[in-house]
Amino acid sequence: MQIEEFSQKISANMSKINVKLTEKQIKNFYLYMNLLIEWNQKINLTSIVEPDEIIIKHFVDCGTILKYINDDDKIIDVGTGAGFPGIPIKILKENVNITLVDSLNKRVVFLNEICAKLKLENVNIIHSRAEDLAINNQYRAKYNKAVSRAVANLSTLSEYLLPFIKIDGKMIAMKGFEIEEEINNAKKAINILGGKIEKIEKFNLIDTENKRSIVVVKKVNDTPKQYPRKAGKPAKEPIR
Repeated sequence: MQIEEFSQKISANMSKINVKLTEKQIKNFYLYMNLLIEWNQKINLTSIVEPDEIIIKHFVDCGTILKYINDDDKIIDVGTGAGFPGIPIKILKENVNITLVDSLNKRVVFLNEICAKLKLENVNIIHSRAEDLAINNQYRAKYNKAVSRAVANLSTLSEYLLPFIKIDGKMIAMKGFEIEEEINNAKKAINILGGKIEKIEKFNLIDTENKRSIVVVKKVNDTPKQYPRKAGKPAKEPIR
């Protein structure tokens, strides 16, 4: 896809979620898309490889949480994979400070390449499991927002994210549409870990059949020191 066509399509679709793009942002998204397609031929980063789908299912999808992000936020994106939602958020809100965390080193190599090519500043890329990083006082309770997309069930995800968040900060979980049972199963974990569900937003992704949910959890109490448990345990034995 040539940049002229890309510019028209991403601008039109972002406007549907009330996001107006600058020329610089369009160029960054275009470069990001092409690098994603190129790298995906070498390592498995995404099953979404068509430009039209990348625009909607990756870039616009990530833009749906922009309303929950402030310009001066310090954000951690856990299980970021190919950079979603962290890098689109950084492109759209240049002043945020963002930490991208992934457990797979080849994805970390890709993320470093993306940030270098896009000249993104104040981005910290870490190769680690969430459970190991969250017990490090350099990162624990240091973030205003913790974000994640399609990483784990809400109970497990809460154990990954809430330890990173300051009191009054928020966890923003990008989820599928049918999440009622998942939310019910996660209520105990969220409470134990110091959180309180603040908002559940359900919607169709612009004018498509793709249904989405955003779960916003506010950090109201400190996470007990025994959480997160050792690596692998939150996924195998979610708090119930």
